[in-house]
Amino acid sequence: MKEKILYYCTECGNETPKWQGKCPACGAWNTIVERPAEKASKKGPVRAVGSGLGVAVNRPKPIAQVETTDELRFPTGMGELDRVLGGGAVKGSLVLVGGAPGIGKSTLMLQICGSLCRFANVLYVSGEESERQIKLRAERLKVGGEGLYLLSETSLDNLVDAVHELKPDILIVDSIQTLYHGDLSASPGSVSQVKECTMALMQLAKGEGLTIFVIGHVNKEGSIAGPKVLEHMVDCVLYFEGERHMSYRILRAAKNRFGATNEIGVFEMEDGGLSEVPNPSETLLAGRPEGVPGSCVTCVMEGVRPVLAEVQALVVPSSLGNPRRVSNGFEYNRAMLLLAVLEKRGGLLLGNCDAYLNVIGGLSLDEPAADLAAMMAMASSFRDKPVPSDLAAIGEVGLTGELRAVNTLGQRLSEVRRLGFTKCLIPKRTQGKLVVPEGLELIRVANIREALAALL
Repeated sequence: MKEKILYYCTECGNETPKWQGKCPACGAWNTIVERPAEKASKKGPVRAVGSGLGVAVNRPKPIAQVETTDELRFPTGMGELDRVLGGGAVKGSLVLVGGAPGIGKSTLMLQICGSLCRFANVLYVSGEESERQIKLRAERLKVGGEGLYLLSETSLDNLVDAVHELKPDILIVDSIQTLYHGDLSASPGSVSQVKECTMALMQLAKGEGLTIFVIGHVNKEGSIAGPKVLEHMVDCVLYFEGERHMSYRILRAAKNRFGATNEIGVFEMEDGGLSEVPNPSETLLAGRPEGVPGSCVTCVMEGVRPVLAEVQALVVPSSLGNPRRVSNGFEYNRAMLLLAVLEKRGGLLLGNCDAYLNVIGGLSLDEPAADLAAMMAMASSFRDKPVPSDLAAIGEVGLTGELRAVNTLGQRLSEVRRLGFTKCLIPKRTQGKLVVPEGLELIRVANIREALAALL
């Protein structure tokens, strides 16, 4: 009897009874290929070959009978990474580290191997470099130890066999886009390959109690095969952010089943690798000009850590019929909203001016508490009058020009005073009882007009 043939898409895995030029599911062209029906009819994710993970029958249990144990955490050797992970890596977890190529993901993972291999066996698997290339990079980073093992492999089956043979405690995969599963005919890096390989690694982590770090690349266009399609499968998603031409890197948690998602870690890229920045506020404010219009400092909360950031603005008369608006590090629509409020409620004629807003150090400010500093910087540049260098501004601005209270104001003020500032512009109304640090003068204003009158 002739074998029945089915067709499927190599990009999204969608099955179709006949060949088509365009996939009806994902819209990709020339991705429909044929395969035997028995392979196409498999249900569930492809299990890693040799994983030894049988199909167990799970039965419902009363919640009172479910045993709970505290997760076993261990330090990675880098305090900033431990902070973002929620206090350290969790045994049996699957962590995805995403970011643009060349941002420093491989460097970070190789650096933590130097500390982890002292008390555990670490297997570093790379599909992009040979063992010799990894060794040369490790020597440059001064990383080594008896517990560190290197493997250059792109086959998932061979990787799983190596894990069962070595039985490491920690596995690092660099990167998920280079792995391929032998049961799939799709090319490495496609959606089906990336998802099936990640699913097999997740089963390996949960079944063997193995801590796995997976590196995933994303590009400026947000490739569909990047970490975005894997976020729901892993336990923790970390994004490495920063401009490649700048030395500072920010590690941010987008998802964390074992901790908070609003923590950040700050690193600096040096010749010898990544170094931790324990005091990012002081580092980000280094070199700040004094007595120059268009600059104002604010304090934002990144998790439980207050961070001081400098907001710079440049407002100049425009020769164009449609003035330019550029925002870097500050949400564009929010910046346009503040410009409108500043013109309507503050009385500044900004409609015929080009406006440029920038946050120094590569930070991305998405907290409303930075509204007041952004408006003060723009007003300072427009009037060509500098904001006092010893003053910081904290507050959220509404559409009617009023200033709203922000949370954790006391902690922010303590950080402002610790960095040497003597004045702080805040909303007149605050939440709860406020303890003012000694030596810090508070300037309370109710709306944007009072703020402009007090400073400029």
